[in-house]
Amino acid sequence: MSKVDVLGVQFDNYSEEEFRQKILAQFSEKKPTFVVTANPEIVMKARENQKLLQMINEADFVTPDGIGVIKAANMLQTPLSERVTGYDLFEFFMKQANRKEYRVYLVGAKPEVITAVNKKVQTKYPHIHLVGLKDGYFEESIEVVAEEIYQAKPDFVFAALGFPKQEQLLNLLKKLELPAVMMGVGGSFDVFSGQIKRAPKLFQKLHLEWLYRALRNPSRFKRLLIIPRFLKAVKKQVKANENTSH
Repeated sequence: MSKVDVLGVQFDNYSEEEFRQKILAQFSEKKPTFVVTANPEIVMKARENQKLLQMINEADFVTPDGIGVIKAANMLQTPLSERVTGYDLFEFFMKQANRKEYRVYLVGAKPEVITAVNKKVQTKYPHIHLVGLKDGYFEESIEVVAEEIYQAKPDFVFAALGFPKQEQLLNLLKKLELPAVMMGVGGSFDVFSGQIKRAPKLFQKLHLEWLYRALRNPSRFKRLLIIPRFLKAVKKQVKANENTSH
């Protein structure tokens, strides 16, 4: 089963390695490649807004970024291969870009974070052609920013503007037919730049990165309240599926 429906969002059912290869294959054909890394928070927001849901489902790839999505797919008896995080894909594609001297555009995060990201790219990935760096506090419309990015002719665009703004920007670039890999990466620039520490391997292994982040930044606890709502909605979908199958 190549698509798995979780509360209306159509997730692609691939392993991380398959996602990497399929995205690169599409990119090598010079096709616009829009990737959404969706967690329970994104699913719930999309569920309440038909336009956002449609935008996600029109993306070229939707990865299950969050253990909640994996659990939901299991509850619905349509298991997904594995959790595929935006951060891991971002790191992988940055390595590829460095190896092949690709053009990269980074947009999003706070001004001091994007400055730190720039420094890190110079030292860690010196062969990347950084054709654009823009913090997330721009005052222009996203249409103007999309046009700016398009003119820079990047091979990869990573947007860390939070959902749905980052996806709206990338969706515009897809419509402009920019032949690049375009991916929303949420808080990845904070982690990449070292401003925020990624959860230790043990937390990652136990799928408790969300807990680690919340303990380090208690303001995130409010965002975690979406998880029980998400699981409740999934249980409802399970029940509805059972009723229709009887």
